[in-house]
Amino acid sequence: MHMMEISFPTRMQVNLSFSPCPPRYCHSHGRPTTRTKLLVKMESSVVSSPSSFSASGYFNQTVGGQSPSKSLDKIPNTKRRRVFFLDVNPLCYAGSTPSLRSFGHWVSLFFNEVSLNDPVIAVVDGEGGSEHRRRLLPSYKAHRWKFLRNPSKGHVGRSHQIISDFLSKCNVPLVRIGGHEADDVVATLVDQVLQKGHKVVIASPDKDFKQLLSEDVQIVMPLVELKRWSFYTLKHYMSQYNCDPCSDLSLRCMLGDEVDGVPGIQHVVPEFGRKTALKLLKKHGSLENLLNTAAVRTVGKQYAQDALTKYADYLRRNYQVLALRKDVNVQLQDEWLVKRDSKNDSASLSGFFNMLEETKNLGRHTISNA
Repeated sequence: MHMMEISFPTRMQVNLSFSPCPPRYCHSHGRPTTRTKLLVKMESSVVSSPSSFSASGYFNQTVGGQSPSKSLDKIPNTKRRRVFFLDVNPLCYAGSTPSLRSFGHWVSLFFNEVSLNDPVIAVVDGEGGSEHRRRLLPSYKAHRWKFLRNPSKGHVGRSHQIISDFLSKCNVPLVRIGGHEADDVVATLVDQVLQKGHKVVIASPDKDFKQLLSEDVQIVMPLVELKRWSFYTLKHYMSQYNCDPCSDLSLRCMLGDEVDGVPGIQHVVPEFGRKTALKLLKKHGSLENLLNTAAVRTVGKQYAQDALTKYADYLRRNYQVLALRKDVNVQLQDEWLVKRDSKNDSASLSGFFNMLEETKNLGRHTISNA
């Protein structure tokens, strides 16, 4: 059983009737069933074990982590509200060091300079969220310390509760789905927001979200060196990389991602580098098309042809690991899309930083008396 936890702002009227996700958000093995626990916790049956996914089946399910759709800008008479997703986990670090002060700093700037009173949905990693990817690839995020990994143990548990309470006071719902990473929860909810005719802005430094970029999906990233948030759009991406986000995901699958512990094909075929990968993707468009073509005819030099046929499953596994999933059993609530009441922001932020200072002073006092 996986645990789903959603913290709601106190001002919201909570609808306790959680319905299963529409079929398009469920894996083909079956539709999930749900049962609720009052206010914040809901247990949901496992749709299917992620480790049992067919590599080729999942690979073909979503190319580039995006669902092809017509730009909503072209839909007449549609009121375009921006809905923000706040990726909490990476904001809780100063470099590689866990830091609630870092979280407070970036959220303060976010509320004051970026989102203002637009709707905001905060998302954190669920317990065991990386496990299905680690079953595919044991090295995936193997060296990362999850600051909010287990909300029931010691300091980490207190951090989770502090963040949850603070966001609630600022009228921001906090979504946490057991067994799923925040990235996949966001990807699932983004599609649901777009279906309602709104635009999406994802607040996160995580490069994985670039695969979701479109005319209707933007990213706003914290720039540590400039001490501010900066918007990043599809136009910026095209200008920087001269390819679309689908091609970028394919390139990462081929070259790997050292930060997340995903090895590239050059680890098994050293001569297969970035230049070869870019050349092949420019011609074939995506990893899927490239592998399908290589299976029936020669696509390049012999070493590249041999690598693509011999290590096709290796590359498809990388795709399963790096592509964001959109089948998480989570349903967008209408209450999350209303204009955010920001009147408590100043007092809540002040209280948050005062609490951190008091905790810091208490720690110093304890050490001095030891």
